[in-house]
Amino acid sequence: MISRRDMIKTLFAASAALTLPARLSLAGSANAIKRVIPSSGEMLPVMGMGSSRTFDVHLDGATRAQLTEVLRHFFDQGGAVIDSSPMYGAAESVLGELLTGISNRDALFAATKVWTNGKASGIQQMGQSMARMRVDRFDLMQIHNLRDWKIHIKTLKAWKEQDKIRYLGITTSHNRAHDELIRALKAESFDFVQFTYNIANRESEKRLLPLAQDRGIATLINRPFQRSRLFHQVKGVPLPEWAREFDCASWGQFFLKFTLSHPATTCVIPATSKPHHMADNMAAGFGRLPDAAMRKRMIAHVQSL
Repeated sequence: MISRRDMIKTLFAASAALTLPARLSLAGSANAIKRVIPSSGEMLPVMGMGSSRTFDVHLDGATRAQLTEVLRHFFDQGGAVIDSSPMYGAAESVLGELLTGISNRDALFAATKVWTNGKASGIQQMGQSMARMRVDRFDLMQIHNLRDWKIHIKTLKAWKEQDKIRYLGITTSHNRAHDELIRALKAESFDFVQFTYNIANRESEKRLLPLAQDRGIATLINRPFQRSRLFHQVKGVPLPEWAREFDCASWGQFFLKFTLSHPATTCVIPATSKPHHMADNMAAGFGRLPDAAMRKRMIAHVQSL
């Protein structure tokens, strides 16, 4: 009998084979790489976007135009998952306002989080988030940084049954919280888990990524650039010629394709407020990805810098 982990690997291989073109093409979203959500079989584009810091702004004319262009690049190149949180200040409200002006936002997979203590406060906050992001229901509601998760999980399960949300998840951005996160993942049936994973911080490879595979949990990966520290490390360093072997044209794509190439990665959610950075990020979701041998070469190269 095939195990659940082997089934997920088979689904991943099949989806990759169908969606990975031989050469990079940004002519549209048809060839964007997608991965399966194990709990439903739904396919998601691997490139999503976060909104921490970048959308916590006052919308004057210039900022509105700039962030609208960011969103247009995102959807034009096949993006779907947009992740936010009440923790991110004005981000939910800014996204809600700007998304009303995006004509091709139909693919939106709206995700946010509950970040408070207590059942009543959680319900109130989630309702407020719906109003701020101007959605009738969230595709994904997550418990932010494990906050009062044993209380909120009861509400999220009820909301999922009532079709108020489509999926439920839980998050952390801190390695120190992995033990508690693993306890939560083993105790309850989550559709998604969000955590940090990048070429410099591979702690999640030890337990979280294998556990997500074993339990059939989709993953959202935050901080793929280690909050820009990876770019500081490679500043002034030319991209290696061999990066072309996996259709990589920039250091941003180098770091994103490393994270995307792990078979347990479902979607990566880098945040940016700059249109040209969004275009570059989205390009990582097309073309070939590094194999196991290439991943080792990438790690060694970054460590040598």
